[in-house]
Amino acid sequence: MKLKPLSIPALILALLLTSCASQPAAIQVAVEPTTVATQAPDVPQASATLDAPPPARSEPVDLYVFAAASLTSAFGDIGRLFEAGHPGTSVVFNFAGSQQLAQQINEGAPADVFASANKKQMDVVIEAGNIVTGTHQTFARNRLVVIYPQDNPAGLTELTDLGKSGLKLVLASKEVPVGQYALDFLDKASADPAFGTSYQDEVIKNVVSYEDNVKAVLTKVALGEADAGIVYTSDISGPNVDKVGRLDIPDSLNIIAAYPIAPVKESQNPELSQAFIDLVLSAEGQSILAKYNFTPIR
Repeated sequence: MKLKPLSIPALILALLLTSCASQPAAIQVAVEPTTVATQAPDVPQASATLDAPPPARSEPVDLYVFAAASLTSAFGDIGRLFEAGHPGTSVVFNFAGSQQLAQQINEGAPADVFASANKKQMDVVIEAGNIVTGTHQTFARNRLVVIYPQDNPAGLTELTDLGKSGLKLVLASKEVPVGQYALDFLDKASADPAFGTSYQDEVIKNVVSYEDNVKAVLTKVALGEADAGIVYTSDISGPNVDKVGRLDIPDSLNIIAAYPIAPVKESQNPELSQAFIDLVLSAEGQSILAKYNFTPIR
């Protein structure tokens, strides 16, 4: 029997069908996922959270910081830095004399952090059970300076002038750390032959008012309501530099104030409290304190 030759299109179709029939069916293979490095092995991969601020809190949080009045400017800057690094958190400051702050905390005022201008008032809160013993740390130091109005109405040129008759002197009350430090300075000076044993009595006679905190002393002198006052060197910083003149107290007579800070035991935000303290103790926090004439601890 004679076969009829295929047409060209039919031949091509037949070849295609034969080719497809000879190929094995596709097989699907499940492959286990593997971790593939996206960087060269000698280049460390950066952490996803490195230098990134923590996520904003779902609900706003207020962090209550009770701080000595002398810390107003420095802690204001530190507070703004803390808020920038902790979205959703607002730092609420209560600045006053350390003795007032200690009393408020012991009476139940809501507080997360206490920064005192002396150890005595910190101990008052510790003894009341509102700060755990051993959790306080010194974060800065300060020293005394005599100030007078820019026009210097009493003509002060040296420390002995504080005992001149008729001088109007303003001090903080002795319950305030800087007030007690001022009395300690006068004690030292009275034991120095250059001043004489009657020096302290002569100076105290010139006191026209005792204030509740150091900022009140600074304000009265800057306004010309007194001829002189004794404050911290940190108070003569920033905009206050041009408001008053100063008489430095030598190291041999000066008092070095140590400032302790601690989390309050009943803090509602213990992690944030510690984070704020850590910032104060950090290089950034210490730099801010130095800018305001505090002596940093590191």
